[in-house]
Amino acid sequence: MSLKDIQSLQDDRNLTIDKVGIKGIKYPIILKDKRKGNQHTVATINMFVKLPHNFKGTHMSRFVEILNKYRENISISSFKEILEEMRVKLDSEEAHFDMQFTYFLEKEAPVSKLPSLIDYECKFSGTVSDNKKDFVLTVTVPVISVCPCSKEISDYGAHNQRSYVTISVRYNKMVWIEDLIEIAEKSGSSPIYSLLKREDEKFITEKSYENPVFVEDIVRNAAELLLKDERITWFEVSSENYESIHNHSAFASICIEK
Repeated sequence: MSLKDIQSLQDDRNLTIDKVGIKGIKYPIILKDKRKGNQHTVATINMFVKLPHNFKGTHMSRFVEILNKYRENISISSFKEILEEMRVKLDSEEAHFDMQFTYFLEKEAPVSKLPSLIDYECKFSGTVSDNKKDFVLTVTVPVISVCPCSKEISDYGAHNQRSYVTISVRYNKMVWIEDLIEIAEKSGSSPIYSLLKREDEKFITEKSYENPVFVEDIVRNAAELLLKDERITWFEVSSENYESIHNHSAFASICIEK
């Protein structure tokens, strides 16, 4: 028995839909890991295509079929291939694909050298059309920031906070997630660790105090490093400092096309 394909029927309202598809699907994926080869994690994925004005609907099941095909090979290198397949299978001139996921790295404490895992929130975003191919890698990294003003005016101590540095980049040669994490951690007063013994805590407290930064310093420090990286063609870096002595955050951002 032939089943009627309602989505493929004509629509007479003459309205193009910019994005239609699936949003917020949770999916296990395997990513390329700079140190260990592969890493298993779970992503929240959005997949959209542009729907022509004369199409009644898109075929939602095809998005999941494509996702299932690539689930063991979702990486920066396969991203554009996935987007192209979305365009072809869904008969669209434009496709959009983005996914957010948690990426884990093993870090050693600075003095005790005890290893532990720390998590970072990351995002791949891509768009493909006849005249556009775009991919953006985004990483959000927690760091410590000690206030230079507080240190200068206080008889002892200085207020500090956890800051979240977000870096988004476009590039012409491979940039690893780990590369952007390193840049972000160099831009604050100190990196953050999951496991610290007393000697590590002493080291980080003193290191942070000796390296105070405003939110403005954090984004400028990161921007300087990003400008020196010839692989990167565009970047946006921001920092949100969750203030310990205010009921609000401090924020700064820089966006540069190289």
